[in-house]
Amino acid sequence: MYNEFAYSYDALMTDVDYQKRTDYICSLFETFDRMPTLMLDLACGTGEFSNRFANMGVSVIGVDISYDMLSIAREKSAEQGADVLYLCQDAAMLDLYGTIDGAICCLDSLNHITDYEQFCNAISRVSLFLEKDRLFIFDLNTIYKHRCVLGNNTFIIDTDDVYCVWQNEYQEKDNIVDINLDFFTPDGDAYYRSGESFCERAYDDAQIKNALQKAGLKIEAVYEELTQNQPNDTTQRVVYVTRKVK
Repeated sequence: MYNEFAYSYDALMTDVDYQKRTDYICSLFETFDRMPTLMLDLACGTGEFSNRFANMGVSVIGVDISYDMLSIAREKSAEQGADVLYLCQDAAMLDLYGTIDGAICCLDSLNHITDYEQFCNAISRVSLFLEKDRLFIFDLNTIYKHRCVLGNNTFIIDTDDVYCVWQNEYQEKDNIVDINLDFFTPDGDAYYRSGESFCERAYDDAQIKNALQKAGLKIEAVYEELTQNQPNDTTQRVVYVTRKVK
């Protein structure tokens, strides 16, 4: 999972302002609690958030299911002098060595869990290792985004490092988008073609609240991403600030 995608991921994410998002997450921690001392970065990918928090003095555990993503993350940590502990684990079977006092999961990573029971398990596993009264902050793509933005659409992403054809197929019954990516990477005078396929699922409010309640997490706030505005009917990504209460 996310093998070829890992090596094109950063090239496809050039429009993401990681520092702005890191600062936003920090503001949420400071508003609702405090900055963590030992933080979980669930589905950490290539380590952009893990390394930023580590370089701020936070001890970070980065967890991802993809060896390839973690390989790139480790290289970045070495280059930046960031001390991050990386673990290759499935979020639904998260197993840490002790407790954490803060957790994040960014850029709709939880949407990649398309089985609802496994989605609930992933949230419950975070809660299991999270100290009482501490925060788990995560974001999710909305049903609106899946239906009206991703939908049955095709996107072309053309950068200096990769040319990507992104094709979607929307399954309305479960709000699942089947995603097929074809990568064309320059290699001298030719292009190397590779591909990756995966799915994302959007969950409704009742499903999300049920998962949080089962995990012993209370919702402190729900915002449009990068703001403190309430979500509306056309919000594409929502941020949840949750606190462990039991």
